[in-house]
Amino acid sequence: MDTTNTVYISLGSNQGDRLKNLQLAVDAIFKHIGNIKLIAKVYNTPALGFDGPDFLNTCLVVVTELSAQDVLDSLLKIESQLGRNRTKSGGYESRIIDLDILLFNDEVIHSKTLTVPHPQIPNRKFVLQPLYEIAPKGEHPVLKVSIAELLKQCEDASVLEPVNIWLKNPGKQINLSQFNYIAIEGNIGAGKTSLATKIATDFNAKLILERFADNPFLPKFYEDAKRYAFTLEMSFLADRYQQISDDLSQLDLFKDFMVSDYDIYKSLIFSKITLPEDEFRLYRRLFYLMYKDIAKPELYVYLYQNTERLQENIKKRGRDYEQNIDNDYLDKINAGYLEFLKNQTDLNVKTIDISDKDFVKNREDYLWILNEICNGV
Repeated sequence: MDTTNTVYISLGSNQGDRLKNLQLAVDAIFKHIGNIKLIAKVYNTPALGFDGPDFLNTCLVVVTELSAQDVLDSLLKIESQLGRNRTKSGGYESRIIDLDILLFNDEVIHSKTLTVPHPQIPNRKFVLQPLYEIAPKGEHPVLKVSIAELLKQCEDASVLEPVNIWLKNPGKQINLSQFNYIAIEGNIGAGKTSLATKIATDFNAKLILERFADNPFLPKFYEDAKRYAFTLEMSFLADRYQQISDDLSQLDLFKDFMVSDYDIYKSLIFSKITLPEDEFRLYRRLFYLMYKDIAKPELYVYLYQNTERLQENIKKRGRDYEQNIDNDYLDKINAGYLEFLKNQTDLNVKTIDISDKDFVKNREDYLWILNEICNGV
């Protein structure tokens, strides 16, 4: 997954239903740019630099995978969709919505279209006050002065009046923390690790990832499945038992819940496909002896991908030992999962078909999956 960036954005409106304009902008930022971590208070402030109606102003902080330029492009598109037509003069004027990048990580950017930090930060009280609220320990990366100190030094004499209405963070509607433990499952290449990682990042969850890459028998299995199947499955059984026991027993008081990219029962699903019947019966006995006391996920999410998309994802991630996996093997795994889930009565299962979704590249697809996870469970 791409590296995440932290961006601080100022919002302002002095035309029409100003509060509604701000809320629509917040919703659009969440939908198209990234997860909103904090939103400051809304302030009524006089127009600065021209004679016009008062503004409503605030700031928010977003975590995004987009670059600074892509964030700017998205903000301009949101402004346009909300009805703003930027004039070529770029001077002070009334506006339905005004969205500006204030800070982007601690980077200094000078391009034809973007200057970061925003050059007017030290001179605008309507920017500094809400910015201080969401970044009290923040520092201006060029001036090397804290936001708190810049607020004290600011010569802007404007009077800011706090509005007793808070903007709503649309991310709060996605209540994943209602579950203590969520397992994301799926076929090889379904995207379970990517989804679990994004959820952990966006919703303050403890991330549990399967350490399959350390298994020395996995490449050998793909070269000679019959010879190494039992050895591979037994090693996975031991590794998964040790890891899930450790991870589930180590509570993190600073995290809201746990999310993993595998569930213990995948051992039974894969072993039933890879092992002959007599070996599978032995394996199953050992499995239930080891796993009878392991905590089960409160929500089991199965990501269904068709075989063509699975192969595309496998090729894209480029693990050498996976490149010769044939369609028949992937079909058997999908069938094994679906058969297993059909007969489950102890697990709270949510099956989501993502064959026509690309939640890694398309944030709207990602948000669609999150809503599918939360709906009806």
